[in-house]
Amino acid sequence: MHLRFIFPRFVLFALFAANLHADPLTRQLEIDFGRDVASRNLRGLATRSDGRVLPGPVFTDLDGPKLGDILWVLKPAGPDKFVVGTGPEGKVQEVAFNARNSSYTVREVADVAETQAMAVQPLPNGTLLVGTSPTAAIYLVKDGKTHARVPLPADSVFDFLLQSDGTVLAATGNPGKIYRLDLAKLAKAGLIEGKAGDEKLLADKGVTVFGEIRDRNVRRLARLADGRVIAGSSPKGNLYAFAGAGGAPLILQENRDAEVVDLLPLEDGGFYAGIVSTPGDALRIGKPPEPKPEAKDKETVILPKLEDKPAFTGRSSVVRFPADGFPETVVSKTGIALYRLAWHRDWLLLTAGEMGDAFGYDPTARRSLTFAGSGSAQLNDLAPLGDSRFLLIRNNAPGLALLSFAPAPMRELETRRLDLGQPAELGAVRFSRLRGVEAKALKLEVRTNFGSDELEGWTPWTELKQRDGAFAAAGLRGRYAKFRLTVACGAGDFQIDKATLYSLPQNRRPVLVDFRILTPGLGLIPAGEQPPSTSASLNQVLFPGARENDPAADRRKGVLSSQVVPQPGTQIVYWTVTDPDGDNLAYTFSIRPDNSDAWTDLTVSTTDTYVQFETGGLPEGLYLTRLTTSEQAPRPIAQRLSYTFETDALLVDRTPPGIGATSVSRSGGNLLVSVEGADALSLLDGAEFVLNNGTRETLTHPVDGILDGKHEKFTAEIPEAKAAGATSVEILLYDQAGNSSSVRLPVK
Repeated sequence: MHLRFIFPRFVLFALFAANLHADPLTRQLEIDFGRDVASRNLRGLATRSDGRVLPGPVFTDLDGPKLGDILWVLKPAGPDKFVVGTGPEGKVQEVAFNARNSSYTVREVADVAETQAMAVQPLPNGTLLVGTSPTAAIYLVKDGKTHARVPLPADSVFDFLLQSDGTVLAATGNPGKIYRLDLAKLAKAGLIEGKAGDEKLLADKGVTVFGEIRDRNVRRLARLADGRVIAGSSPKGNLYAFAGAGGAPLILQENRDAEVVDLLPLEDGGFYAGIVSTPGDALRIGKPPEPKPEAKDKETVILPKLEDKPAFTGRSSVVRFPADGFPETVVSKTGIALYRLAWHRDWLLLTAGEMGDAFGYDPTARRSLTFAGSGSAQLNDLAPLGDSRFLLIRNNAPGLALLSFAPAPMRELETRRLDLGQPAELGAVRFSRLRGVEAKALKLEVRTNFGSDELEGWTPWTELKQRDGAFAAAGLRGRYAKFRLTVACGAGDFQIDKATLYSLPQNRRPVLVDFRILTPGLGLIPAGEQPPSTSASLNQVLFPGARENDPAADRRKGVLSSQVVPQPGTQIVYWTVTDPDGDNLAYTFSIRPDNSDAWTDLTVSTTDTYVQFETGGLPEGLYLTRLTTSEQAPRPIAQRLSYTFETDALLVDRTPPGIGATSVSRSGGNLLVSVEGADALSLLDGAEFVLNNGTRETLTHPVDGILDGKHEKFTAEIPEAKAAGATSVEILLYDQAGNSSSVRLPVK
């Protein structure tokens, strides 16, 4: 295509853009489901970071027997059996899950002396390995009986890793070490009470050092496909790689003020790492409840002490470490703490807090996902059930939960509170595109509120009916809106794109910002109008509401830059009116005598923000003024607002002030010249004293000090040196209407 064909079209577009005088009346609000839907408001649906809705899991908080106050870890222990490490009573519970009705039973299988059972590992022979805190100890438990206890020179045992040779690696904190456990020797160690012994004693019990790091804690362990062992630390959050036989590690990534919460190996030799960055020593899990004080008698009720857990202010990320390449951050979340990583088919599954969130990552689409979440605050661990379902432990409140990716009988989501910016009438909701699902399979409901409270003041849910390829209902008004989307159960694999809500904001009345009646006798020479721009800025294209080429604003600037010249008998009135909605405005300025009811329009439906007129044909006196402002196109006629402002009074005064008593005298080396004046309509403005030797004095302060009356006295004190040689003085008296009178007096 030749340029001579392109250029005229571009100029036409630019002229069109430059002449969009008013802001658009209809507003559009994008509904980004990936941003505007919380995890706990999803059921059978998932949202993606590009704003789309996909089929997703159903999250169910399970009711059943209590496991403990804090649930640390969940590990599979056989078909539909799991073990859970708890605190603060140091118990390990076995959970038997009934897949048919999603119920479960609980049986205590271990009770250690320490308060926290932070790491558990079922072994193939039915033995249970338990690691504790705040004193690091290794327990071997079988059939509910403790067969061995070996204390370690550390504060905590955080993780276990089964090795292919039958040994187990144990990650400890303070100091950050990894111990290799020889289970055969450990089983014969017996119950060692108290603190740990030296390295020789530990070696005799089957505990040897595999490796150590300089950071305080080794938080997580995993084995890669090539046999290397990777470790994540805290409080720095470094990633390390150890050879299969142990020894000194290599640092894969260095961090600061972070914790590696989980490691997930890949078949290609790479792995994913979940990292949580926390400022200072912020806790990611609630403190264990304090023991209840004993009541003095049976009737006394002791209420538990409630402490609000501070909001999590850190951030989380999932980093992919390829087998031969550099680390890459694939997921990043602010204000959310991740806990565990797992695979579900081709999706990476992430459990988190502090709002019971469940997330995901699609490596193929390279998009993050939001899944259905819990009513509890934290999802600390999960284990697969083998039928597209996962069993999870949750905290605050503690318990079990079920995450099922099986086809859901009902798929539903609810958006957060959406702010329209101002009260508005809701129009249609349009989806950008539907893939794999028909519009008839969707049910869209809305509720509105004029207040921002999350619970109070909301209207009932109103179903939006399909119309013109969109969803709409009449008579919906509010400042805030929530939407509920339901997808029919028959829908298979589908994608629902972002939606757009159209609305008409409340039409607000114009506001008079400034009104000025200038001094009479001045005329305005309007500045020439600037030609409209022949180009459009990118800002105008991306943000149509930006009024960079507003003719009203251009005219206002032109008026303010216009020349003002003396012009007797002319009056200028200037005003500034703003419209909160950006409407085009027209003005009618009218006056009437104070003693009459008949208004005279001096300008009608003008777009100028000033008027100038001759006062010679107006009788002297006080005139009331008004400014009528009316909205114009493109606002429809039926919706246009008009408002009349009562503005300042206008005084027409062509009569000069009268001069009363005058005097000329000498005193103290000064020539004293006095004059008294009075005006029938206007306040006096000052006096000027002109000697015939060229000396001139102007006074705006009367003898009484305040220039506030129609009758004033002015006295000029002129030094003798400046009055030397003068034989007469001319006195000019002014009023605020610009009129003047004069008198000449001899100087002796």
